[in-house]
Amino acid sequence: MNHLLLIPVLLPLLCGALLMLVPREAIRAARMYSLLSVVGLLVCAAYLVVQANQAQIQVYSLGNWSAPFGIVLLLDRLSALMLLVTAVLSVCVTLYAVRGDDQRGGYFHALLQFQIAGINGAFLTGDLFNLFVFFEILLIASYALLLHGLGTARIRAALHYVILNLIGSGLFLVAAGVFYGVAGTLNMVDLARFVAQAQGDQLFLLEAAGALLMLVFGLKAAFLPLHFWLPRAYASATAPVAALFAVMTKVGLYAILRFGTLVFGDDAGGASGLGSHVLWVLALLTMIIAALGAFAANSLGSLLAYLVLVSVGTLLAGIAVGTAEAISASLYYLIHSTWVIAGLFLLADIIAKQRGDLGGGLKVGPRLRNPHLLGACFFLAAISVAGLPPFSGFFGKVLLLQAVSDSTAWQLWPVVLVSGLVGVIGLSRAGSLVFWRHHNVATEAAPLDTAALVIAALLLLSSVVLVVFAQPVISFTEAAAEQILDVRSYLQVMQLEVAP
Repeated sequence: MNHLLLIPVLLPLLCGALLMLVPREAIRAARMYSLLSVVGLLVCAAYLVVQANQAQIQVYSLGNWSAPFGIVLLLDRLSALMLLVTAVLSVCVTLYAVRGDDQRGGYFHALLQFQIAGINGAFLTGDLFNLFVFFEILLIASYALLLHGLGTARIRAALHYVILNLIGSGLFLVAAGVFYGVAGTLNMVDLARFVAQAQGDQLFLLEAAGALLMLVFGLKAAFLPLHFWLPRAYASATAPVAALFAVMTKVGLYAILRFGTLVFGDDAGGASGLGSHVLWVLALLTMIIAALGAFAANSLGSLLAYLVLVSVGTLLAGIAVGTAEAISASLYYLIHSTWVIAGLFLLADIIAKQRGDLGGGLKVGPRLRNPHLLGACFFLAAISVAGLPPFSGFFGKVLLLQAVSDSTAWQLWPVVLVSGLVGVIGLSRAGSLVFWRHHNVATEAAPLDTAALVIAALLLLSSVVLVVFAQPVISFTEAAAEQILDVRSYLQVMQLEVAP
């Protein structure tokens, strides 16, 4: 039994509990503990990726109770990849926060650790109820993190965010109750076995519960029409919080991918491919609406929030197609979009600090202290996030476009290309207003924080790294996609009866 599977959950939980005991004045100790935790998580995640790529699916049964009775953690290539994406992001966010943002409110590092624990737990759990538990851990932490720094805009955004997610949590419990009432289990692999054999009223109830869960996951992922909470929340959050939130929508998309392929995959009989056609339409609409939102954005934060939605629509399209090639392309694009957009949130904060009271507002303002350096960083980041060559966003979109069949290509190609064009126009407009059109008076804002810029640049340079190492990354995502579509391998590793 591989006890390392517990580390991504236990380490941040214990560190968060320890940080709650650290006095607010002892900020150096809090920073040290938090940094040690996220670095440890990065090392552990990297090791688990190597292990997942070499071994079969691993299952950790807590208390040594086997499925479907015990609580299980499950490690495959997909969960290992998501752990690594989160760990890299967590290290960069923590390094950026210790530059001063962590002092804008209390218990920032403790809340950060609790949210990381919830995110990692959601990626590792093999049990539907514990997925709900980890969702609640990350959501409760995110409520407080969204309020970090206070302010009217943050309080208003947090109120909407909390209300919607409380509704989502209630619906989650209803769906889980239906699954347990019908199937007698909440273990996702065991549910896959049961759904494949269900008929009549049982199948109808399971499909209804599955559709309700997809609605809940859609609220977390923020695709149309469940997206309206995200732009305001992300635009009002502080930079490190918004950067960490770049992975939050991916938790919802991960849940859709995991639950859709495992429980309602090709072996699910009459319930196979539950809601995939609806998800396809919503993915296309999400890309279109999000691109228009980015075009009309009135601040850098709002612009980046809508770019998050564009990435959500793009990823959802690949998941809806459901083939190994499309899922592999989506996973590659997921890595790119998470890290690059997070880096852009940090860069936007650095730019906003040089614009004085105007901040990130897209209006003509004072001349920046470092317009050439920041302008070059923004230009390269904009090219990458818009999906233009030679960066990883371009490769991810090309892989996705190549993965769709002729019957769906005529729908996806124009939407991806047009949304990308509108995004480029929106980013160009923002760059023009911030860097080219300005008053002839320099701002009296604080000088450039070079260390903070380096941290943001590390995330932005991941776009280049993903191109340089495209072959091994794509080989891993292809293997991950093939693995999650092979439901029988999960049944065998859980030692459950394989459905005929």
